[in-house]
Amino acid sequence: MNTNEWPVHGRITGPLVMIGFGSIGKGMLHLLERHFEFDRSRFVVIDPNDADRALLDANGIRFVHAAVTRDGYRDLLTPLLTEGGGQGFCVNVSVDVSSRAVMELCREVGALYIDTVAEPWAGFYLDESAGPEARTNYALREIILEAQAENPGGPTAVNCCGANPGLVSWLVKQALLNLAKDMDIEGPEPKTRYEWAALMQRVGVKGIHIAERDTQRSLSPKPIGTFVNTWSVEGFVAEGLQPAELGWGTHETWMPENGRRHGKGSQSAIYLLQPGADTRVRSWTPTAGAQHAFLVTHNESITLSDYFTVRDEHGTAAFRPTCHYAYHPCDDAVLSLHEMFGKAGTPQETFHILGEDEIADGVDELGVLLFGHDRNAYWYGSTLSIEEARALVPHHNATGLQVTSAILAGMVWALENPSAGIVEVEELDFRRCLDIQTPYLGKVSGTYTDWTPLDGRPGFFPENIDASAPWQFRNVLVS
Repeated sequence: MNTNEWPVHGRITGPLVMIGFGSIGKGMLHLLERHFEFDRSRFVVIDPNDADRALLDANGIRFVHAAVTRDGYRDLLTPLLTEGGGQGFCVNVSVDVSSRAVMELCREVGALYIDTVAEPWAGFYLDESAGPEARTNYALREIILEAQAENPGGPTAVNCCGANPGLVSWLVKQALLNLAKDMDIEGPEPKTRYEWAALMQRVGVKGIHIAERDTQRSLSPKPIGTFVNTWSVEGFVAEGLQPAELGWGTHETWMPENGRRHGKGSQSAIYLLQPGADTRVRSWTPTAGAQHAFLVTHNESITLSDYFTVRDEHGTAAFRPTCHYAYHPCDDAVLSLHEMFGKAGTPQETFHILGEDEIADGVDELGVLLFGHDRNAYWYGSTLSIEEARALVPHHNATGLQVTSAILAGMVWALENPSAGIVEVEELDFRRCLDIQTPYLGKVSGTYTDWTPLDGRPGFFPENIDASAPWQFRNVLVS
């Protein structure tokens, strides 16, 4: 598509405030200008790091060199979000800034809001005084759900809308429809949460891997003492040091000895007493085939399992899929993790995100693996190369474009549904969101596989597996 043919998806009538100007913020800059009409004089970017402000200065965009903090966020953000009238829009792509605090402020002043993660204030992830359960994404989600329950309706705030969480929840719905069609399961397309869950139960899906493989290769070897990644190192380190978490399916017959349940909420997930980025699982993607990946905690592991739960008349879960991230990052990030955990989980002093010009080649293959049904397993998702990302939008590698295009889709949905209250991505119109995002996703396709977690084991030593049920988590977890 010629750049002059990109559609304008909506008009932002008030101020546009973006918190954070890292790799995702820089990428969003071009998508915002390409797809929305807004008053440039009221477009403001806020970040405590001014290393990249020249890009904003060159485009005539106002930059506020400041941190958004617990003590000062109201005084800083309120005038920016209300300047000049109209309905403002806050795009929060920062770290160490409370999602709940900022979304509640936005709703108070009538502004729309979107973020990519349920983020806490600084210090949460590395708080040694807090127990493992308090540092989970399950706990962070409960904080957002509490805000939703206390103030239903009102200005729309879309929580956790990036590649994953975000895009992957829309991919699950499309993958489920594809499966149902291929299995000759007839019926109307689901319209409600209950109908979606009932369809998944009927299709026979036991679980979902958010199965991702990043093969983007750096032109230069990773230096010792530097954590290299294709997206936010701060974000990856933070979630990687949180406990491993997974939505816990009703088909599971075994739980790891260090697995723990939660004391409140939907009970849709469990956590392990070990960090996610030091927990390996067996999974599959089309490019890599079978792979060992990391069970890093992600919001979608919890929300998808919860959304697709079928409960009986007593409120007990009669069906729920197991769901978790199975992430193989780029090779430099894998080396960085080994180095970090070799030093007791102490992050390197230098963080580096690979820019588009530093990458030799490779793809980010991000999709959902629906497994345990009569067709065994079905992967559906996006395979986006670095070459395609470069050609589509400046300042993007493949990973970043899968994130920013999902934010774009969520923003369009919010503008079209401005009074939906606080929503999770499973509640958005998946067809509308995929329609907006697909031009930026490279090849979107589905693939069946006969692989199971029982395949490809060397067989030299005894293993604690359940050969009668290939998709049990005990077979997925790498001990």
